[in-house]
Amino acid sequence: MTAPSSTSKPLQNHGTPSPASRAPHGPDPAAARPRAQHRPEIEGLRAVAVILIVAYHVWLGRVSGGVDVFLLLTGFLITGSLVRTVERDGWIRFSAFWGRLLARLTPPVGVVLLGVLVATALWLPESRWRDVIADTVAAALYVENWHLATNAVDYLARDDAVSPLQHFWSLSIQGQFYLLWPLLVTLVVVLARWRGWSPRTAIGAALSVVLLVSLTYSVWSTAVDQTWAYFDTGARLWELALGGLLSLALPLLSLPVRPRVVLGWLGLAGLVSCGLVLQVSTLFPGWIALWPTGAAALVIVAGVTGHRLGADRILVARPLAYVGSLSYSLYLWHWPVLVVYLEVANRAVASLHGGLVVIAVSVLLSVATKWLVEDGVRHLTRRWAVYATAAAGLAFLLPAMTVAGGWATHLDRAEAERQRLAEDRDLYPGATVVDWRDGTAPEAPVLPRPADARGDLGENERPGGCHESFEGTRASVCDDGPADAEHTIALVGQSHAAHWYTALRDAAEAQGWRLVTMTKGACQFSTEPSWRGEDEYVECGEWNTDVMRQLTDLPPDVLVTTATRSSPGNGEQVLDGYVDRWRELDAMGVDVIGIRDTPRMGMSPPDCVADNGATSPECETDITRSLAEVPPYAEEPAVPESMEFVDLTDYFCPDGRCPSVIGNVLVYYDDSHITATYSATLAPIVSAEIQRVTGW
Repeated sequence: MTAPSSTSKPLQNHGTPSPASRAPHGPDPAAARPRAQHRPEIEGLRAVAVILIVAYHVWLGRVSGGVDVFLLLTGFLITGSLVRTVERDGWIRFSAFWGRLLARLTPPVGVVLLGVLVATALWLPESRWRDVIADTVAAALYVENWHLATNAVDYLARDDAVSPLQHFWSLSIQGQFYLLWPLLVTLVVVLARWRGWSPRTAIGAALSVVLLVSLTYSVWSTAVDQTWAYFDTGARLWELALGGLLSLALPLLSLPVRPRVVLGWLGLAGLVSCGLVLQVSTLFPGWIALWPTGAAALVIVAGVTGHRLGADRILVARPLAYVGSLSYSLYLWHWPVLVVYLEVANRAVASLHGGLVVIAVSVLLSVATKWLVEDGVRHLTRRWAVYATAAAGLAFLLPAMTVAGGWATHLDRAEAERQRLAEDRDLYPGATVVDWRDGTAPEAPVLPRPADARGDLGENERPGGCHESFEGTRASVCDDGPADAEHTIALVGQSHAAHWYTALRDAAEAQGWRLVTMTKGACQFSTEPSWRGEDEYVECGEWNTDVMRQLTDLPPDVLVTTATRSSPGNGEQVLDGYVDRWRELDAMGVDVIGIRDTPRMGMSPPDCVADNGATSPECETDITRSLAEVPPYAEEPAVPESMEFVDLTDYFCPDGRCPSVIGNVLVYYDDSHITATYSATLAPIVSAEIQRVTGW
């Protein structure tokens, strides 16, 4: 949220204090030496925004639009401060601007990050530790929005639990804004002086361009990929620019009291109703975000009317002003407190009493943070040099970064040791235990550990691998094995094909085969259009076209893909586009092996095992939840004769039940994708099936 401030001080102190030193040649002699006007309703507006954010998060499980208000206020306050600095001093001292900003923003952040790490170790399951560590580093570096955007558009990450640091996305956008804005203002001022323009007018023109370009991009990107756009700085920059333009335009506005009273109430009503009327989390940040930002702008334009019926009488009241002074710390604390409560209470949404406890704890932590950290650091460093002030602020991030780095190193070393143990097939037989005479393995800790499951991916699915993201339209190709191998296998399809990679790679390596892999997130290897929600998945169609071109140039002896699509809602199916694609491959002379889809568990196996143990019935699912009694391809009349099917369901659901752990190996890293460790144990079984159907 915006840097903490008090409306009892001039407005220039609401954001970041402007430097007081003069330029070498002094300020423009024609420029006035403006003083910021006192705007006490700003603190009340902050209070309303943070109250809405907290209440909607805690009890409604929705987004209120309050964050958009804070973005507008950040643009309003910082732009006004920078422009007044230029008009007063002639230039911007970057060291003073950024140094004092660091001293005000980072100490509370460092305390909250360290608190979240401690809370994670105490109350969150081990399966979430690595994600929280990664989020801690991203939040400390003010890139959490990009970290979340990358994970949000990753199909394999769609079932991740909510991060206790997810709310840092907006703080990261603000941090990037603080870095960009003084550079932009300086560039515009230099250009304005060179051309003989008014700096204020030139800055207004520049912000207008930023607003138009960013808003246009925001509307487009929200329509194309709303999840990415939600966290994209470029799609949010217009809200900050709108606040900046408002700060420039406000001195030019002079409205009578009565219209301002009306505007104040319209703005306040619009702000309070936004989250109730709009589904902010799925519609923003396109043009619809003009609702909360416009509502906040109306409140600012209304200002302090002094009228007995004005909305400002509420906004300037002492209780609301005090909450506004806590808004930064309260925003920082409320979300991790809520996430920990929901985890401990095993709830999706807080109860009335539980929510009150969350708010009470958050307020207490906020009061302590403001008094001990925010005000304490400000008081301690008020006479320090700029660089010492900045260093003091950054020092608060060091404990959290040190703990996060040390914890990650410890987990990496422990994981390397567990990987070594996992190679012992007597102790960790995985899928092969199903074929053992007694069907049981010696007692041993589960591998991969639930805490490490999310990262237990095949080499193709890791960063830099050949598993194509949502946006990709060309087939990324992995090629394993000798180029002159006697037999070449191609693995093609969506993520449920990709998780067979480790098994096929190990089988191919043992037999001397060549393996070529082309997979893409959420993209069926089919002739039919694919969809993501209500929108056609155009990139998938283009990827399919490129895959067929690659296969024509190759071509493989055998192609392996998924034969069915399991679903708890629609049942197991053979899509018509699958069959059409198989017939095209048959016409090319390529034999196809279709592997029956894996079952869907209906819960997070890593979390369930972490909470209940490897053998808990709660971590099992009945086979009929997502798979048909008879594989649907058995009754499909249009299947070409060259098509062969492999059903490995018995290695996932022995005796009709689908456990989360088989042969001491965790089967899934989410509700339906198998871990690379378990896939490796399937290698001899897959190898035998390929040899059976091909005669190799």
